Amino acid sequence: MDYTLEFENIKTKASEEISKANDLSSLINIKNKYLSKKGEVSLMMNHIKEVSDKKAFGEIYNKTRKEIESLINEKIKVEEEKKLNEELKKERIDITLPGNNYVRGIANPFYQTINEIEDIFRGMGYSVEHGPEVDYDKYVFELLNIPHDHPARDMQDTLYINDNLLLRSHTSSVQAHVMEKAKGKPIKIICPGKTYRRDDDDMTHSHQFAQVEGLVIDKNINLGNLKATLELFAKKMFSKDTKVRFRSSYFPFTEPSVEVDISCFNCKGKGCPICKNTGWIEILGAGMVHPNVLKMSGYDPEVYSGFAFGIGIERVTMLKYGINDIRKFYQNDLRFIKEFKKVKED
Repeated sequence: MDYTLEFENIKTKASEEISKANDLSSLINIKNKYLSKKGEVSLMMNHIKEVSDKKAFGEIYNKTRKEIESLINEKIKVEEEKKLNEELKKERIDITLPGNNYVRGIANPFYQTINEIEDIFRGMGYSVEHGPEVDYDKYVFELLNIPHDHPARDMQDTLYINDNLLLRSHTSSVQAHVMEKAKGKPIKIICPGKTYRRDDDDMTHSHQFAQVEGLVIDKNINLGNLKATLELFAKKMFSKDTKVRFRSSYFPFTEPSVEVDISCFNCKGKGCPICKNTGWIEILGAGMVHPNVLKMSGYDPEVYSGFAFGIGIERVTMLKYGINDIRKFYQNDLRFIKEFKKVKED
């Protein structure tokens, strides 16, 4: 038997079938028909024991197998390119068509103010800390030197869940958590977040509002450091010629305590409706950390001192952008956002 001729016949038949195949599925079937373990080429190896020149037989076998495999792979490549071109043609985009116009949105001014405040204090080396909005009495009151008979504990002010759990009424509770974890080491943080109190909502009050608390504890911290910090904040937040003044006040967690005013950025201190003709606007409360607060959190008040301050985010935003109703921040009214966008663009 002339096995050379037999291999040629198989190759010729395979070539004809490959040339007629017009899809990938047909080509796979042809490949299996000729080159699989039970394919026609593979079965020819059963005759190797019948020939005397096994080397020559093996060479013809390998050559035939490679040639058929090469023909199939080339045709598969052609069909794949053909299929890809057809898909690209279907998915072709007409770049001459007019595009879609997308309106760029803008963040609520409330959140823009938070981001701006965080950027200012990060630039001064502060880190940003967050804590639970539902917290224990220990952190909201006790560790902040607020005794049980203090008015801030009255049910009319604070939203209690039970006798020991409440919605935090200030973000100073985050400071208490941080001081506890710091274990007597220096601290330089701000704590932005939501707070809650029993209040009737109107143009200037809300049962939910936001604060940014600041805390610095280290050796040789004094009231001058606090004033310099708040002056820099005010200049960056409002204008470079803004001035700051302190007025004596009382907070249970600071001693001494101060109310902080800034010179009116609208009238430059001359007097206008915004500052009620005083030339000054109250924006926050602050003071030196009370020695009792330091002691309860593991600091030696003879070695360490610190200052703290609390900024009302809505108040700063309303002052800066001339917003007259705190409720606008929470009503999801796009008309309010669009008005603010016009102000920013101007």
